[in-house]
Amino acid sequence: MKREPDASRNGRSSLNYPGIGSTEHGQAPAGFPRLVSRTYLGDGLGLYRRVAAGILGWELQKRSGLRVSTDAATVVPGARVVSGFGVGPFRINAPCEVVWVHRLAPIEGPQSAGFGYGTLPGHPERGEEAFEVEIDAAGRVFLTITAFSRHSNWFYTAGGLVARAAQRHITSRYIGSAHELAAGES
Repeated sequence: MKREPDASRNGRSSLNYPGIGSTEHGQAPAGFPRLVSRTYLGDGLGLYRRVAAGILGWELQKRSGLRVSTDAATVVPGARVVSGFGVGPFRINAPCEVVWVHRLAPIEGPQSAGFGYGTLPGHPERGEEAFEVEIDAAGRVFLTITAFSRHSNWFYTAGGLVARAAQRHITSRYIGSAHELAAGES
């Protein structure tokens, strides 16, 4: 699903990057570095469904230590979410909007569930990130996180090494959160 930004949507501000929806197919627009992380979580339909429900209920973000504020209890296209990270007055808010969703299928067998969201003005990056859990024909379950982004302004560009290290750190936290969900931890 490709969708172009629509500034007129409910008077809301627009997504601020090219290639909206590109993470759904693993692509990135020209000039945007791409990150893909694929992690084996375990085996079985129950495990897959736990992780999928967690992803579609914002649990990866919440369990990763981010402060999450959203206008939707579960992930739906167009939902807005602001993730905050940092300490006290040194908190950075990262507003995003969901651009695509794959729901759990009520069947057994190979499938995937997850979503992609894109950055809004005020986010330290411009780009998109996707979280998808997949079960293959053998019942193996994998988490794939796909992202592409560039810094949103000179300030974040100047701190590029720190920003990339922060991205790697939060990705590792997402993976840890997925392992918790896979294990059935509350």
